Amino acid sequence: MTAPEPATAVTPILDAARLGLIEEAATNVAILVEGVERELLLRSRLTRGEVLRQLLQMADSAAQMEPGTREAMPELDWSGWNSLRARLAAPPGAALDEALWFACESLVLATLLWLRVYQHSRPTLFRMAQ
Repeated sequence: MTAPEPATAVTPILDAARLGLIEEAATNVAILVEGVERELLLRSRLTRGEVLRQLLQMADSAAQMEPGTREAMPELDWSGWNSLRARLAAPPGAALDEALWFACESLVLATLLWLRVYQHSRPTLFRMAQ
């Protein structure tokens, strides 16, 4: 019988669930903005609202991750998500538009890419079991 892994090596169930939420929301955003020009996204009330909702879900989930999980996935831009979270709370205007577009064009895609890399290289981070 092998000894169990130390508790610090096991990702908490909540973090695994949060990673799943982040991945799902990132995929949703990627689908919603695929082929959509900046101005069209910013003018589209329905798409923009849904993209904003998904981004807030991602930012909130990222903010709740345990430090150990963050450290195990250093390529993810945790500070970027933290900054974005604050910027998405801005009132309508140029600053919010810029944050929304930056997230769609850069942060979401990079996050999705790294999550998929980690799913293959560190699958225990995504397991919802103890």
